[in-house]
Amino acid sequence: MNSLNEIIQVDWERRMRSNPERASSMGDRRYDDQWTDYSLDAFDRRYREIESELQMLNRIDIGVLSDEERLNCELLKLELETELEGEQYRLYLMPLNQRRGPQSLDDMAGYLRLETEQDFENWLARLDKLPVLVDQHIELLREGMRSGMMLPKVVLSRVPAQIEKQVVSSPEESPFFHAFKKAPNDALREKAKAIIGQSVLPAMQKFQRFFVDEHLPACPDEIGFSHLPNGETIYAYLARVHTTTSLTPDQIHETGLLEVARITQEMEQCKDRAGFAGDMASFFAFLRSDPQFFYKTGQELLDAYRAMSKKIDPELVRLFRTLPRTPYGVEPIPMNIAPDTTTAYYRPAAADGSRAGSYFVNLYKPESRPKWEMMALSLHEAVPGHHLQIALAMEQTHLPNFRRHAYFNGYLEGWALSAEKLGEEMGLYEDEYSRFGRLTYEMWRSVRLVVDTGMHVKGWSREKAIEYFMQKAAKTELDVVNEIDRYIAWPGQALAYKIGEIKMQAIRAKCEKALGDRFDIKAYHDAILLDGAMPLNALERKIDRWLANPV
Repeated sequence: MNSLNEIIQVDWERRMRSNPERASSMGDRRYDDQWTDYSLDAFDRRYREIESELQMLNRIDIGVLSDEERLNCELLKLELETELEGEQYRLYLMPLNQRRGPQSLDDMAGYLRLETEQDFENWLARLDKLPVLVDQHIELLREGMRSGMMLPKVVLSRVPAQIEKQVVSSPEESPFFHAFKKAPNDALREKAKAIIGQSVLPAMQKFQRFFVDEHLPACPDEIGFSHLPNGETIYAYLARVHTTTSLTPDQIHETGLLEVARITQEMEQCKDRAGFAGDMASFFAFLRSDPQFFYKTGQELLDAYRAMSKKIDPELVRLFRTLPRTPYGVEPIPMNIAPDTTTAYYRPAAADGSRAGSYFVNLYKPESRPKWEMMALSLHEAVPGHHLQIALAMEQTHLPNFRRHAYFNGYLEGWALSAEKLGEEMGLYEDEYSRFGRLTYEMWRSVRLVVDTGMHVKGWSREKAIEYFMQKAAKTELDVVNEIDRYIAWPGQALAYKIGEIKMQAIRAKCEKALGDRFDIKAYHDAILLDGAMPLNALERKIDRWLANPV
């Protein structure tokens, strides 16, 4: 096999085959009755397949490739080399946390097309295989216990309550049954009751016994990755993966401290413009507690998020020449996971058009969800942030699939954080409180650089990280605690936002300086967005080429 396009196709087929959940969520129906194989043998087999693909790519003569083909080859090699490098760290031995795992698999139904009878039959076939998936997770967790690869007790102590919601007395009470209330006939509902009763509930009970009795008691009290075998090396690897840079944890920590200091000055100025006479700590207390900043019910909060999104949409034409055709909706985060998860998140649309994009918002405890953060949050998660960028990339049919659906975190999150700032250019921050909300969100992402590196390589305690966060940003305590626990369980991911935004702001500044009056923000955004996500250094090289002919 010598053709680059053939290798790209082989790679994509491997990705879909080895991750049936992702394939289904994208509209590839071939694996709708299957789960990912989490057995140790399967991980070894997948790494050997990646190794084989790399060997084929290395035999390609890049001298005969076009610029676009060369970029395809470069990006695919980087993805495969990064994944293969990670094999040695065996991170798959920590297959669950408080945000994902067997205890939340009912959420998968929201990623599926459940319309036809066959759609429901495929979902039932998957559910019937849930005991195998649970056993594989138990095997991985036991191997993690033997090798010292375990997440800390403080974050995994959230999981038993999540499992408890799955261990119900009858199939009809199971979260897995909810999707079948809309099944096209009673026969499917009866079959669902039988499979949930015979396969799902016993598997969840088995998982509960193992997790509560064996795994959780064995988990360490220490929170940082530096306590794991080879932990500091693993963390440095994760920092590179998520930021797509060569920055070290120490460099990232120092960058965070500088950004925190800079944004603190801007926050002081914004507080003064708002007419608040007290110090910053008093202003934070005011923003976290004054009733004027909160909705009383979750429904009121949801309605406000939906109205805000409709307010943003018509302003996009001021800054963008090309907008995605794919729509998005605003939906509540399921209540079984809402207490333990973040303020919001985005779920991409299905590639086949069967499902719109979704901006999920957290309605748990509306008294802890301030109005002043809502604009920045919506700009980040929906448009012009994640939905605009991801949907637009998905629609670029001239790109190979792996690029249309690329997940380079520094780009994705750097763009979404930059999108919050674009709200200023679109005139969407209408008062000093919402402007302070944007600064709070930028501070939040800068604090991440400090606390994530602090906890994982500098010996910070969880309490120190929470205290530092509360001192520097006006986020409510519920959000802060959930965020800190997210960083403990997902090391390095939170570094991508601010590092990516800094690079993207520098790239834009370079273009504005080089082009002067010829700088066209709409043409620039096409250049940034229409080739999909890529590592930050590859993006910079691409924009340097664009500067020679900025159309």
